[in-house]
Amino acid sequence: MTAAVFFGCTFIAFGPALALYIFTIATEPLRVIFLIVGAFFWLLSLLLSSLVWFMTRTITDNKDGPVQKYLLMFGVLVSVLIQEMFRFAYYKILKKANEGLKSINPDETAPSMRLLAYVSGLGFGIMSGVFSFVNTLSDSLGPGTVGIRGDSPQFFLNSAFMTLVIILLHIFWGIVFFDGCEKKKWYTLLVVLLTHVLVSALTFVSPHYGISLVAAYVIVVPMGIWAFFAAGGSCRSLRLCLLCQDKDFLLFNQHSR
Repeated sequence: MTAAVFFGCTFIAFGPALALYIFTIATEPLRVIFLIVGAFFWLLSLLLSSLVWFMTRTITDNKDGPVQKYLLMFGVLVSVLIQEMFRFAYYKILKKANEGLKSINPDETAPSMRLLAYVSGLGFGIMSGVFSFVNTLSDSLGPGTVGIRGDSPQFFLNSAFMTLVIILLHIFWGIVFFDGCEKKKWYTLLVVLLTHVLVSALTFVSPHYGISLVAAYVIVVPMGIWAFFAAGGSCRSLRLCLLCQDKDFLLFNQHSR
């Protein structure tokens, strides 16, 4: 039973991400490299966030009560800020790398920033999802860890769907973030930051996991629509794609801009 739950939750959380990787990235070595670098940048942000958290806990001398609650909120806010700072740093690096590829080989079509935004977002999302799911699975160690204090019996299932939300949102955030940087629409960066903070804050709704999950999916829908149009999509291209009549849909034949 435990194994079935484990594999079921893993499929829910990472099945779509794995499909996206296989069909849009795995056959292109350059995209795989950018994906790995994006995941590495997320790991760097996690490392820096952990250092800040460790120093803060040390300064407060691990006090109990309300101090820990506010400290946890502070840690989430700092973690989100650091992640978005690293996303911006990765954008600047990719921008320079793209320009360098064009100057070295002008005849070769360099990857578009739209494509790089998608790849970097997927890298951030997969690595974030892995750590989120590992933390969730660690709660399953030992007898009676779930449900003993009134936790929802659907804890792992809800966690799997929340992990999927985080992966999708990082993809959407990456596309919208890069598009805002390219067009110098800085308010989009603020929207990404605020929605990221909001989704992270939903973890404090525990043990009402259903409420946080529904709220997260409410955020996913508009962000997904925004990312779709920011990536160059249109109602016509979506219709042709659904009808399997558009072979150049979105990522497969993106031209540099």
